[in-house]
Amino acid sequence: MRRVMEDVPLLDDLMPWSVAPLRLGRSWVVAPDVRTLKSRWDALVRAEGDEREALFGPTRARTLTSSVAALPGQRTGTARFAREAGPCPQPVRLAHGPFDEQWLLPDHRLLDVARPELWRVADERQLFAVEQGYVPQAPGPALLVTGALPDGRSPAGRPGRIRPLYRRPGGREPNLAPGLVELLGARYGRAVAPEEVLAWAVAAARPSPAGCAVPLPADPAVWAAGVAVGRRMTDVQLRGARGGERPRLPGGRRPYVRAALPARPAALAYEAGEETLLVGDGGRIAPVPAEAWDYRVGGVRVLELWFAHRTAPAGPGTLDAVRPAAWPQEWTSELLELITVLTLQAQLEERAPDLSGTDTLTRACLRAAGVLPAPEAARRPASVLDSEEEGPEGQLALL
Repeated sequence: MRRVMEDVPLLDDLMPWSVAPLRLGRSWVVAPDVRTLKSRWDALVRAEGDEREALFGPTRARTLTSSVAALPGQRTGTARFAREAGPCPQPVRLAHGPFDEQWLLPDHRLLDVARPELWRVADERQLFAVEQGYVPQAPGPALLVTGALPDGRSPAGRPGRIRPLYRRPGGREPNLAPGLVELLGARYGRAVAPEEVLAWAVAAARPSPAGCAVPLPADPAVWAAGVAVGRRMTDVQLRGARGGERPRLPGGRRPYVRAALPARPAALAYEAGEETLLVGDGGRIAPVPAEAWDYRVGGVRVLELWFAHRTAPAGPGTLDAVRPAAWPQEWTSELLELITVLTLQAQLEERAPDLSGTDTLTRACLRAAGVLPAPEAARRPASVLDSEEEGPEGQLALL
């Protein structure tokens, strides 16, 4: 059956359970480095009374007297934060928007809407598919994947949804429409693993007003080629997580610091002729391919967004203003890796599956096979009772 755009399956059809983006409520709970978060925590718990409240930044969802349970898997305090005087909880890795990994204070008392159902299934086997906001005519991928807990932020447009690959910890119960892998296996003449479906989606997904569209080929050779590209994209985006290798460019094309970055770079620019990234006054990194500099998500240049997250001014007297006095060496290493990731991602996108003129499995096909509509139970989180969770004021949470 020839593809009809309005009948292309959506990721929502294929991976029915999804979670809305996190709403942190206060920006200071996220930082590019762990030391900054610990310094912010220490400043907050040293403060008292009105000063603590002002630094905290109360919202309707969270105040110093909010009573909430601990996040699944996190051993943090559950007493009201007005009485908190203990040490900083160990920060966790956070996918803070596209291609940016930072750190988060995993204390439920500090987060307006933390989506505990995501924390419950986050482990060393889990992968999260993160839809990107749809912006008409804007370049950029429709779908990214991460092993870190994602906040679902979108640099432009309405944020998409977060879809875990597995509904339970330990890589159990794939978050796929019942019968989907069996249908694909029958079409392609071999068993299809859940990881293949995600890899195909990463390579083939396209943005649309209705959501993230994922055309499915009828030809097993097209499927296999697309899955191979998607697996490589996934490896690049995971940056060595889940047992993979850290992304590297061929010798001679790897970016290096050609002139030391200043202590406080204020701007980022690019010299196309020299393939050089200019970082502040005098800092130079090269070679930086044009596809890395120009790479955008939702129409927003990723390198500029990443830099702004680390250098944007913060109001004096706020916890956001607690940050490194000088540009840390680890940020330079992360910038070099980001350049590598964006270069490889752009190159892989040139190899994305071309389904023009190819028979595809439409939503009508999936309905006829009984795959769609997915049952309502598949759209709800699974009941996960693998471990106890601490409720407010140290009580055992009832799940």
